[in-house]
Amino acid sequence: MGAIPLDRSGNPAETALPVRIIKKYPNRRLYDTETSAYITLAEVQRLVMDSTQFVVRDAKTGEDLTRSILLQIILEEEAGGAPMFTEAVLANIIRFYGNAMQGFMGAYLEKNVQSFMDLQVKMAEQSKGLSPEMWAQFMNAKSPMMQGMMGNYVEQSKTVFSQMQEQMQKQSEQMLSAFGLKR
Repeated sequence: MGAIPLDRSGNPAETALPVRIIKKYPNRRLYDTETSAYITLAEVQRLVMDSTQFVVRDAKTGEDLTRSILLQIILEEEAGGAPMFTEAVLANIIRFYGNAMQGFMGAYLEKNVQSFMDLQVKMAEQSKGLSPEMWAQFMNAKSPMMQGMMGNYVEQSKTVFSQMQEQMQKQSEQMLSAFGLKR
């Protein structure tokens, strides 16, 4: 979250909230135009955690640097001692760059992360007011509630993958037809 959400075309989505502008200067300092103060990368991370809509722009050229700042935050988190991604996962992600599947992989990951975020929200809602003992039971992978939520997540993931496969098949058929290789 945090950075400007994009619509399906990759363009900035319409939002009702004003977008916070952060300028990045050549000296690598970040300037928050809303607070009129320099901020750190940790403070940008806090904006992300708070779901604040923002964009990072090069102070001189106006170029959008949001993605590179978000990647920098991920890099620092990964180097910080409790990485989320294994070397194998990172290597596999790298292998998708330049591959015909690159666009599909990005969409697949985005939809799966969103499904996982939705699952996290449901878990938080359903666990409000639980005692430590009840929380332990709730988090037990064998509990019916946890199995139901995880089952829903797995089904959503399967659906996203199936949709991706169908889209790839349609695009392949269209391409083959365009070359006169399929009727």
